[in-house]
Amino acid sequence: MRHPEMPQGIFKPKPTAIETKQDATTRAARQITDGEAAVREQKTERLRLARLASEATNTNTLPAQKRPVRRRHA
Repeated sequence: MRHPEMPQGIFKPKPTAIETKQDATTRAARQITDGEAAVREQKTERLRLARLASEATNTNTLPAQKRPVRRRHA
C-alpha cells in the first residue's frame, strides 16, 4: 500500500543550538544598528531644520571672501 505524498513544508527541521545562537546574535546586532541609524537620522533632521532656520534669518550677511593666493618667487 502506497501512502500519499506529504506536502512540502509541513515538517520543518529543528535548528541546531549553534544556528539558534547565531540567530540571536544576528537579531541583537541588527537591533543595535537599527537603533543607531534611527538616532543618526533624527540628529540629521534636527540639524537640517536648524540650518534652514539659520539661513532664513541670516539672508543679509555677505558671503565669506577668499584670501588672495600668494605666489612664491623662485
